[in-house]
Amino acid sequence: MKILVCIDDTDNLESRGTGDLATELAEEIEKRGWGSSQFVTRHQLLVHPDVPYTSHNSSMCFEADIDPDYLQPLIDYASEYLKRESAPGSDPGLCVAVVDRLTDTGAVMAFGRKAKEEVLNKGMAYDLAAELDVHLSEHGGTGQGVVGALAGIGLRMSGKDGRMKGWLKISTDNGLARVGDILMQSSLRGVRTMDGKELGHEETIAVDEKPKAVMIDGGPYLMVSPVDDGDGVRWRTTPRQQLKRF
Repeated sequence: MKILVCIDDTDNLESRGTGDLATELAEEIEKRGWGSSQFVTRHQLLVHPDVPYTSHNSSMCFEADIDPDYLQPLIDYASEYLKRESAPGSDPGLCVAVVDRLTDTGAVMAFGRKAKEEVLNKGMAYDLAAELDVHLSEHGGTGQGVVGALAGIGLRMSGKDGRMKGWLKISTDNGLARVGDILMQSSLRGVRTMDGKELGHEETIAVDEKPKAVMIDGGPYLMVSPVDDGDGVRWRTTPRQQLKRF
């Protein structure tokens, strides 16, 4: 059974980030033999004075494939985990959606897009969650994190929003790697330019330190930008600061 799990607003300026907690939840699913988990993605939401957040207002989401018998144990564990591990002063929210049970995927994706542009409230989130039959719960503070948790589900489901948590580990030869070799040593679906062109396997990329992947067309891609004077190398991994639109 395919599920999406998203958490939001679990940290403060001194604590571990929400991404670390999401990663631990994903790992716990596999440790307990409940199923398998995919990578965690970070989804940027609206930064606004009326929206409480720690530093960037982003939610963290991952996909998992679990035995249906473990759905409720997973929800129970995640709920207790957030109560225990979320930082003082945070407003943690949890959302767990069974993908095949969603009655209106368009509605949850629209909610995610709105959360990037408008100030939304808990009532809106709970109303939609009840309508869609997804689990949505708060675990401390004001519980405002339920808005971002539900929004993150919609954004991950859209397949065209978010950056993978962490950095890609790519083996290179003096900082260079062929696209084909990059794909063989990673879970990437491809390498694309910032204007959408997918590069062939024989193209050579200058790989900068700590490259990141983004979600496009339902999967993770490495983004590259032109090199002005690359001594024969045409492409370089796109710096993190230029990936903010994803």
